Amino acid sequence: MWPEASTSEHVRRLQSVTDAALAHLRLDDLLGALLERTRQILEVDTCAILLLDEETNELVARAALGIEEEVEQGVRVPVGGGFAGRIAAEKRPVILDDVDHAHVLNPLLREKGIKSMLGVPLVVEGEVRGVLHVGSLHFRAFDEDEVQLLQLVADRAALAIEHARLFEAERAARVRIEHVQAVTDAALAHLEVNELLNVLLPRIRDILDADTCAVLLLDGQTALGIEEEVGIRIPLGAGFAGRVAEEARPMVIDVDEYPVYNPILRQKRLKCMVGVPLLVRGASLGVLHVGTLTPRKFTRDEVELLQIVAERVAIAIERAQLHEELIRLDQLKLNFVAIASHELRTPATSIYGVLKTLSDRGPQLNEELREELIRVGVEQGERLRRLLEELLDLSRLDARAITVAPRPVVLKAALSDVVHGALATADAVELDIPEDLAAVVDPLVLERVVSNLVANAVRYGAPPIRIVARQRERHLRVAVEDAGPGVPKELEGRIFDRFARGGGDTGHGLGLAIARAYAQAHGGDLVYDPRPGGARFELLIPQERNGLSKQPA
Repeated sequence: MWPEASTSEHVRRLQSVTDAALAHLRLDDLLGALLERTRQILEVDTCAILLLDEETNELVARAALGIEEEVEQGVRVPVGGGFAGRIAAEKRPVILDDVDHAHVLNPLLREKGIKSMLGVPLVVEGEVRGVLHVGSLHFRAFDEDEVQLLQLVADRAALAIEHARLFEAERAARVRIEHVQAVTDAALAHLEVNELLNVLLPRIRDILDADTCAVLLLDGQTALGIEEEVGIRIPLGAGFAGRVAEEARPMVIDVDEYPVYNPILRQKRLKCMVGVPLLVRGASLGVLHVGTLTPRKFTRDEVELLQIVAERVAIAIERAQLHEELIRLDQLKLNFVAIASHELRTPATSIYGVLKTLSDRGPQLNEELREELIRVGVEQGERLRRLLEELLDLSRLDARAITVAPRPVVLKAALSDVVHGALATADAVELDIPEDLAAVVDPLVLERVVSNLVANAVRYGAPPIRIVARQRERHLRVAVEDAGPGVPKELEGRIFDRFARGGGDTGHGLGLAIARAYAQAHGGDLVYDPRPGGARFELLIPQERNGLSKQPA
């Protein structure tokens, strides 16, 4: 039987579930990690998660340990029926001291020899999302502490599962955007319509996982998989493509049942087709359609995707060329928003989990556990605050809302102040700066850039850490160098990219991007100098444009 753990042990084990929840974004990976941690925490033989299918109001076995057959057989339990269904319906924990004499719907539970079970609901914002249950192959009386701990685990798991579901939806949306971008990229790369379509059709066919793809224009057509169709002329309103063009709406057909105009479609043994109009400002340029050689029910999402693709194809045909740089920037923005959303969601999920637990179960928790939960919440809140500050910095820099105000500065004193502000102890950093070196520079830019470089040197590098400042070639040059392992080779080319991080880095990956943006806002730059025996970053600030010249007056 699971021994009664101390409060600190409860918190440590609970935190291990939170760590697993935050470490995985794919739902299947997340569930596997959560089950393993849960089985270890309660020292049980089986552990399973059933998620609610809202359309059928059934619990569906999604992941299991010790009773993997429950997932393999696709076990479904109606809400209100049996052990798991009762937990979901009543939204409370249920204990079965003796499974052999209890009402259970799933025969696997008895076939596997499970004797005792404990189950709790997975609830998010008052709504049941599923059930988490554990079992023992020996008779076992689960006590109140174990019930409470499993419910706390379930609360964290429910939030993590909701997080993973949202991430999968976001990922699906990004895949959809990438598919559209692939078509747009091809449209931008080719000016001749025939050459454009020859490149686009294979991409569209692959995106929809179809066997054929064709574009029919008012004055010509191109096809892939049904090349014999090229040259066939179809009157507006006649057959499949003619109706799509005339009515300017999507259509999905069963080729065997529909009165198609073009006999080649049946000769090629096509079974299902979906067609969408090519529209520009409401005017039809033609039709884009795809087909399959096996029966298939095209989903609404697939039809919508083909419509989005068709819009891009129509614009490419009419205008022949889009501005490639604008598309590239748009894709960068989409990627930035998606990654930033994930980075913000991680601490936000943890904070919400703490607050939700305190709100729902505060009176039931002892003082030590409440204090530990508050500590975790404060830590994650500080992480969220820093990330928001960094994102706001980037936003202001991108919008050029940062006003650079250069003024004469004595470098050694200024950089000494920066080091003291960035580190708990300044003894770790050596200053190699002439006492009389002065420059015209914005102190805020100097502080933001150098403090980031010094903090990184302390975190990832090794002593000695040196700041070297000189004026050379009409530039102020401030270098921060250390004797650590340096930047990993695979990271060198993208070290200044937003959200670029090494494998073991727990930071947000924004610091160097912000530092470089500040340097560039000052008319300078921040560069990485790869060399053996440590990392070296150099800030360059032009001096002539700032009103300081080394030439005699």
